[in-house]
Order: sequence, then structure tokens, then C-alpha cells
Amino acid sequence: MNARHPLFALSHMSLSGSPHVTSTAFAALIWWVVPFIAVSVAIGYAFWALKFKDKFDNETNRSVDKFQLFQQTLRESDSEH
Repeated sequence: MNARHPLFALSHMSLSGSPHVTSTAFAALIWWVVPFIAVSVAIGYAFWALKFKDKFDNETNRSVDKFQLFQQTLRESDSEH
């Protein structure tokens, strides 16, 4: 697009009418901060999941054991009738 074209001029203007100036420092900060936060959250989640993994596994095993016991009691009561 030609630099003298009216749409070109409008696309580079802010709402106040002055030219839009992008901050390269802010853009660089975003490109460093967003990945840093994402990696930090991922590492934090991994540590949290590893710390509580045994607790959740035990609860799951207990729940499955109770359900199997429940199933056995139903089978035993059906065989009596």
C-alpha cells in the first residue's frame, strides 16, 4: 500500500490523532514474561501433581476396593434368593 494512501495514514494513527508508537521494550517484555509465567506454572503443577500423586492413588484404590466389596455383597445376596 502506498504511504500516501488515506487508509495507510489511518491505520497508523491512534484515536487521539497522533501516530501510533509501539514500544519495543514492552513487546520484548511480553515475549519474555508470558513464556516465563507459562513455564513457571507448568513446573509448579508438575511438583504439585507429584507431591499429591500417592494421596490420590490411595484414595482411588480405596474407592475401587469399596466398590468391589459393594458388588460382592450384591452378588452374595442374589445367590441366597
